[in-house]
Amino acid sequence: MALNIKPLADRVLVEPVEAETKTASGIIIPDNAKEKPQQGKVVAVGNGKKDEPMTVKVGDTVLYGKYSGTELKLEGKDYLIMRESDILAIV
Repeated sequence: MALNIKPLADRVLVEPVEAETKTASGIIIPDNAKEKPQQGKVVAVGNGKKDEPMTVKVGDTVLYGKYSGTELKLEGKDYLIMRESDILAIV
């Protein structure tokens, strides 16, 4: 399913992975105690800036800062839109 959104310049649209609901030992984590996910999958990328081509591509799994990006909801799913410089690493 293709999204009808195209990030501009050096922006990237990321779909965050779901937060863990259970610890390794089997303890269930309530919603209010879950950590914000810091990993996600790149869904769409902009064209980059004139002197800075984009290094991430659609399908990459990336790590980003805890409070990076702007949250938005498209077609019932949660996404983050952020600058490529907010991405810390490609996994």
